[in-house]
Amino acid sequence: MTRIFYLLLAILGLSACGAGESPTGSTPPPSQSVVSQPESSQPQDNSSSQEEPMLKITVGDQELLATFAENSSAEEFRELLSQGPVTISMEDYGGFEKVGPLGTTLTRNDTRITTQPGDVILYQGNQITIYYGTNTWNFTHLAKINDSTDLQAKLGAGTVQVTFSLA
Repeated sequence: MTRIFYLLLAILGLSACGAGESPTGSTPPPSQSVVSQPESSQPQDNSSSQEEPMLKITVGDQELLATFAENSSAEEFRELLSQGPVTISMEDYGGFEKVGPLGTTLTRNDTRITTQPGDVILYQGNQITIYYGTNTWNFTHLAKINDSTDLQAKLGAGTVQVTFSLA
């Protein structure tokens, strides 16, 4: 009895494999026709994919948008900001950056880099810096300001209040 069951199962399985396939050289029936479109004209469903949040940096009436780096430190910073905005008193240092205490410590992913204007950097795990000039040291990259044109002027002179939040 079990042999018959397995034999029937094998026959049904083999017949199902060929179902809907057309012999080589013939066209599939209309219900199975496939219309291929150029990739650019195919509709894309982006409803299930979510855009990564952006970093918003507010200094006075200036709002700057930045793209988060891809590392665990940037992820921790994003998680911190998901609890609400963080305002830091930042001051000029060395003629190339604004720096201020974060008020907490994040995981460091330090690598030797040369900063560029618009880099948002974690220094020593508990300081946030925004570079408007360059500097080479072991830093953790947190984000990059999308438009760093006239960044030093946008950040203002002296000590300023800078608010970091999710956009």
